Formats: sequence, C-alpha cells, structure tokens
Amino acid sequence: MGGRSLEKIVKRVTTKPMAMTTRRDFLKRALAASTITILPACMAPRSEKSRPVGELPPSERINLACVGVANQGGGDMKALAASGLANVVALCDVDGKALDSASKQFPGAARFQDFRQMFDKMAAGIDAVCVGIPDHSHFPVAMLAMSLGKHVYVEKPLAHTFNEIELMMAAARKYKVAAQMGNQGHSGGNYFQFKAWTEAGIIKNVTRADAFMLGKRRWHTWGVINGYPPAEPMPPNLDWDVWTGTAPMHDFSKRLHPGDWRGWFIYGNGALGDWGPHILDTMHEFLDLGLPVEVSAINRDTPNEFIFPMASTLKFSFPARGDKPPMEIRWYDGLKNHLELPPEMVGIKMGSAGKVIRSKDLVFYGGSHSDILRIAPDAKMKAMIDTLPKVVGKNSGHHANFLLAAKGIEKCRSNFDVAGPLSQVLMLGVIAQRLGGTLKFDRETKHITNNEQANAMLTGLPPRKGWEQFYKL
Repeated sequence: MGGRSLEKIVKRVTTKPMAMTTRRDFLKRALAASTITILPACMAPRSEKSRPVGELPPSERINLACVGVANQGGGDMKALAASGLANVVALCDVDGKALDSASKQFPGAARFQDFRQMFDKMAAGIDAVCVGIPDHSHFPVAMLAMSLGKHVYVEKPLAHTFNEIELMMAAARKYKVAAQMGNQGHSGGNYFQFKAWTEAGIIKNVTRADAFMLGKRRWHTWGVINGYPPAEPMPPNLDWDVWTGTAPMHDFSKRLHPGDWRGWFIYGNGALGDWGPHILDTMHEFLDLGLPVEVSAINRDTPNEFIFPMASTLKFSFPARGDKPPMEIRWYDGLKNHLELPPEMVGIKMGSAGKVIRSKDLVFYGGSHSDILRIAPDAKMKAMIDTLPKVVGKNSGHHANFLLAAKGIEKCRSNFDVAGPLSQVLMLGVIAQRLGGTLKFDRETKHITNNEQANAMLTGLPPRKGWEQFYKL
C-alpha cells in the first residue's frame, strides 16, 4: 500500500459530505495528493505482461471500488478479487448489513453507503468500479465513475432505459475507459464457439431464433397488483434515498427490496432484461443484428400497469445486413408459455432457458450463459463433427478480461459498443411488454415512429430532483 495508509489517503482527499465531485475538483485533489505513493494501476510499470495472470504484486493491481457488495454484486466482487489483478480498496452498499459482511472479507477497504461520498473522498485512489446493484441504479454510478476516468464493470442489462444506455456508450468513448457488461457467458465457451463457427461459415443465413426463459420469476406469485405496496418498517442501516436513486420515491417495502425490484417496471427489466443478455449475446454480436425495425408483443398474459406480465411472447424483426438475410427473434418467458420447436428437435429436451437458431441449412440449439451449441438432430452433428472448427486455446475469464483491459493489455469482450445495442434491443422489448401491440423503430434516428407514448419511454420518467446532474456528465 506504499508509505501511507488508506485512511490517510481518504482523509487527504475528503470534501464536504454529499458534495458532487466534478472532474475539475478531482484533478485538483489529485494534484494536492501528489505526494501519495500509491499510484493508479494504469501508471504502474508494465512488467505484468511477462507475469502469469494472478501473480501481480499489489502495487501493480487495479485499485477497485465495488458498488453493491451482496448477491450478484458480491459475486462479482469476489471474482474480480480472486483474479489476482485487483485490490479491493472501497466497498459501497446502501445496506449496512451487507457492508458488515463484505468488510470481513476485505477488512482494509473503506466503507460507504453513498457512492457520491465514496468518489468525493477517495476518487484519487480508485482505478475501476464494479457496479452490481438494481437496474435502475446502474446509470448514475457508472456515469459518475466514467466522468472521473474510472474503468467500469456494469452488471446486465447496462441500464434501465434505452436513452441511459445511449449516454453510457457515449461516455465510455468520451472518457476512453475500459467498460464491460457483466454477461459472463460472453467470455465462455459459447462465445468462442459462436465466433469460430460464424467465421468458418457453419452458422450462416440465419432467418429465425427462438430464445426463452420459462422458469419461475418472483412476480409470478404476487397475485393482483393495483399499485405500489404499502409502507413497511425501514430496516436499520438502510439508505433508502440512495437506493431509490433517479427513480420516483416510494415507501420502503420488502416487496421492492431486496430482490423483488426486478418485477417492477420502474426499477427492473423483468426476465428479458435479466436473462436476455445471457441468451442473446453471441447471436446479437456475431450475426451483426444491431437494432430491430419492429418489435411486436404476440402474447401478454395478465398485463399490468406496475409489474411485468405473467408470461409474454415477443417478436423482434431485423433487416438484412450485408449478405445476411432478414431475421426474426422470438422471445418467450413465463411458466405456461408455449415454445415452438422445429421438427429437427423431436425428442430433444431443453432446459428452462436457452435458444434455438434456425438457418436455411441447419438448426442449432443450446442453453444460456456459456453453454455451447449443438446441431439438431444429433445424427447431423455426428456426421459433421470432423468438419466443425475446433475451439482451442486458453482465454481470460470475463472478470479478468475487464481488469486486463483496464491495464491496457486486452479489450473488453462485452464492451459498451457491443453490450449497449444488445441492451437497447431488450429495452425495446420491455416497452412492448408494457404497452402491447407493434412498435415500429427507425434504426437511423433511434425513434419509435408509430406510438408517441412508447417513444417517450425510450427516455423514461424525468430523474428525481437532485439526480439530474448525472444525465449531464
């Protein structure tokens, strides 16, 4: 840690509580703290290039702040630390109980319940930030971090609205940071297989894909919902104002936090936002899908103004792209939804989440995350086995890939220019789940052209008072 303790570094760059950190303020503090012997890892010697991953000394690791230290955020925190490429120097969570648990794992890390205070007090000691919190809160944390030159690992989907994602993509380019979305399968077997099979011409002329998540979701058991839940006693040491973030303020309820937020339109993105990034990611990138021209809600079971349908079937229509034919993706979620399988898959059992990809010549199928594809029927794959590209070599995992990108050694595989358009496709699907009908989308102007209400949802509700500044960074 150099010649000074973390506590002294924090004290040196402390500003008034709740003050907004600007880039100018940050530079002033960095200059004032120029005698500190800890340097951001981007300024450390590059001797790590000759050293195996996982054996970097602390002085050459990325100084990492983790915003969200329980559940998925906690899993990301552990994986990033276990890579041997990061020092966890700051823990931030609205829940003091979660901080207590994380502090036992990283006793030397500073603790915060408000990410704004974290950046105000120790921005100069942070290289990168992991954002593992509810969907509606991704945007302000990631935007502030990037505006201060911090690399960001942001859980999926990138943000809560189409426009927030647009601003985040622009910020990653503007501030020239490594920016990775947390769809881990994008660094797994399915990623490298899909890439190799596409480049070899095995996967080509795709005209339709079916993607599904037919498992039980939290909101499936809620019954009739006519409004937001009544107030419940606030848990001790919970900062509800920061948890609410840019969203409208509602009373605390265990039906909103923890976990249940994903079922509410104003906080989450449902099964599509949760599982779509894991199931659709490789086909979206390697089939050059970009944004659709039309999204239709074929089926909505028990649509509701506040929460996601009990089941939904959506159709995304994509135009021809170069020599690739027009293509449609059908999305299925819900316990009682019906998935149409092609005749080639008779007798093949699928799990609760996965995909079926139909080309003019072949049918491919697989699960979620890193699950590799197979060709249906199995006899067809056995006959082709000797002609299929072999995927060889060892590659960095998703978390290590991000940290190596932050050090300038690799490039983020699920960087925002890749993950952003994928997440925007999902946001268009969420609007269709909310409103029903067919939405026509202009890929050039990025507007919904046949529904004013839907077009307004691309931006979403105005941010809560006091949170507007994050949209101006």
